[in-house]
Amino acid sequence: MPWKARNTMNLRQEFIELARQEGANRRQLCRRFGISPATAYKWLNRFEEQGHEGLADRSRKPLSSPTISSPEVEAAVVAVRTEHPAWGSRKIRWRLQNLGGPAVATSTVTSILKRHGLITPEASEAAGHWQRFEHTEPNALWQADFKGHFETFEGRCSPLTILDDHSRFNLALQACGRTSTEVVQAHMTQVFRRYGLPAQINFDNGAPWGSPSAPGQLTALGVWLVQLGIRLSHSRPYHPQTNGKDERFHRTLELEVLRGRCFESLERVQKALDGWRTVYNQQRPHEALNGATPVTRYRPSKREFPEQLSPPEYTSEDEVRTVDWNGIVRFRGRRYKLSNALHRHRVGIRAKPGKDGCYEVFFAHHRCLVIDLASTNAV
Repeated sequence: MPWKARNTMNLRQEFIELARQEGANRRQLCRRFGISPATAYKWLNRFEEQGHEGLADRSRKPLSSPTISSPEVEAAVVAVRTEHPAWGSRKIRWRLQNLGGPAVATSTVTSILKRHGLITPEASEAAGHWQRFEHTEPNALWQADFKGHFETFEGRCSPLTILDDHSRFNLALQACGRTSTEVVQAHMTQVFRRYGLPAQINFDNGAPWGSPSAPGQLTALGVWLVQLGIRLSHSRPYHPQTNGKDERFHRTLELEVLRGRCFESLERVQKALDGWRTVYNQQRPHEALNGATPVTRYRPSKREFPEQLSPPEYTSEDEVRTVDWNGIVRFRGRRYKLSNALHRHRVGIRAKPGKDGCYEVFFAHHRCLVIDLASTNAV
């Protein structure tokens, strides 16, 4: 069976990295990458025999020989910096080690870069150290957002990015002309089919993720994600650092791919994004990972994407209501506003423990509203 992708080499490399990890479910990966087991094991065998050279008809010759001389070390360092102008000394040192090249100190790399005039203010800015809290397992939390838009000759482009919190593995990097719910849902469906479902996704409060005029209300996209069993969370308004890893990813994307470039079309943008995504996930050493690459820390989720959604189930103690037009639910003779996106969906209303006269309204596992009969929060 052929590979279902336009960038076959990148997907082969990604598949090999994931399939060779300890405990990898190779049959599941075959289904998600759209290839047969025979094809998968053919490429795995070629990789074991020839390394990356076995995946394509091109040379992947090591940057240096085992006998290191000063000119060869300098040439290797300059070659990596030339290929990745925004990388600092630590990343270059880690990349050379990952390639089996010369073992050099970070200070030595810095000295070489200075001698060749390759230390720039942009590179120093990119080398700034960021430290953030991270979840202990892959797929415990994903962060998703659109990078700020820019113009191409055929119209506006807004790159959609999805990042795994634990590994920094980039799950989606898509050049989008529109940012509608339909566009996002289509791309997220492709991601879920390949990598499985996360436990939680964090967004900002802008459309289509959230409702800026009514923070906390579910959008159509949110309703779909909740039906998939995914927990939703949102950054605090005007606090983009809550989605900090994805924001940092955007900064790196701007510095290494987009800055100073003008693209003819979304297709040209996507080609550039596809190539850089492979570099970011599989080659670029990450300082927060102690020089490891994101793909070495990532594992696909065991939760499969369901092709058909099941309606939410509620307990016998829940009072079940169907949401009316304009997102209204009726309870105890009063009307309460939920979300227009929940029209015709069923919600469960249950008493809040330890709070007389207080009830919580749930859509599946997602709490939509707290009702206090003693207050005037009805509409």
